[in-house]
Amino acid sequence: MYKAVRTSRLYEQIVQQIEDSILSGALKAGEQLPSERELATRFGVSRTAVREAVKALSEKGLVEAYSGRGTFITDGTSQVMKQSLDRMIRIGQPEGSTDLAELREIFEPEVTALAALRVDEQQLASMRDAVAIMDRSMQKPEAYIEADLDFHLALAEAAGNPLVLSLLDSIVALLREQRIGIFGLEGGPVRGQNHHKRILEAIEQRNPTLAREAMRAHLQQVREDSRAASTMDAPHSIATAH
Repeated sequence: MYKAVRTSRLYEQIVQQIEDSILSGALKAGEQLPSERELATRFGVSRTAVREAVKALSEKGLVEAYSGRGTFITDGTSQVMKQSLDRMIRIGQPEGSTDLAELREIFEPEVTALAALRVDEQQLASMRDAVAIMDRSMQKPEAYIEADLDFHLALAEAAGNPLVLSLLDSIVALLREQRIGIFGLEGGPVRGQNHHKRILEAIEQRNPTLAREAMRAHLQQVREDSRAASTMDAPHSIATAH
């Protein structure tokens, strides 16, 4: 039913395929979409790309997501108007990058501490998979960045608070831009990966104190690398990476 997609804007092609299925009648009002994990496998993309696609479909009024139940096709009459933090932060550019850093420093350490207490084996497996993909993708920007986002998605899921996931959804585009800049900085991926492994180790130990401190150290590294990356042509650096 679906085709694998390959582009820098993966979620838009996913949206198009699902929207076409709705318009053709292949998907009908009331039907439930497959899980994020299953859709990611079918499309050949990351779960983060699937989440962005579902968010876009929801904003179009084509689907409704219900916590604990799943995502369902709507009849198309309700237009969901969601105010995105992504847009709010962009209004403040160039201060937006600083706003994003502050926002992450406020909530992500505590999210990570909660994840250490509440994580289940499936979420741990997702984190380990993401770290393994990043290890293999030090010279592959798109693969590394998507796995990085999936790692943080698994952390948010492990925290067990649906509002955390909603917040992550609203800023995922900004997070991707931030990671692109850091990837283009010499040594950026390696530094980030070292912190990811420390966070994962703390989560595996179910130690909220270590997890919180590991995330704080990671976000400090992100802030420093983002500041350094802002002085260079990050898109050019990624375009020339092999």
